[in-house]
Amino acid sequence: MASDQQGQSHSGEAERPLTVLLYASDRTRREKVRIALGKRIATDLPEIRVLEVATQPAVLSTLDAGGIDVAILDGEAVPGGMGLCRQIKHEVLDGPPVLLLAARADDAWLATWSLADAIVPYPVDPVRLPEALADLIRRSAGATTSS
Repeated sequence: MASDQQGQSHSGEAERPLTVLLYASDRTRREKVRIALGKRIATDLPEIRVLEVATQPAVLSTLDAGGIDVAILDGEAVPGGMGLCRQIKHEVLDGPPVLLLAARADDAWLATWSLADAIVPYPVDPVRLPEALADLIRRSAGATTSS
């Protein structure tokens, strides 16, 4: 449905915010990501709601509950987000697209192994991260509507 600049649909209903699941075992890292994303990552997308979790079991139970539009996983989390990403891709039915945060350029092959849909390097860049997330959401929505 088309929307205007205030995020209101033309039928007068507010657009549902996109729910972003953010996994990082480090509270400071979660905070940096949340601040970099803000409330709206792109003018053509709805506002976002960031749901922060610090453990892998919390990620899996949140995904099982549904309602997650996209996940951001910290590749440096303890335990690591790359292995968790691979697990999600193999075990979560209709799992969301996953953006992986990686500290080293050499980790690109691991991101490929993990089946991540997108990768963004550390440190968190407040321009690059929202752009990459918006691009991932748009690509995911395009894949969904063309199916």
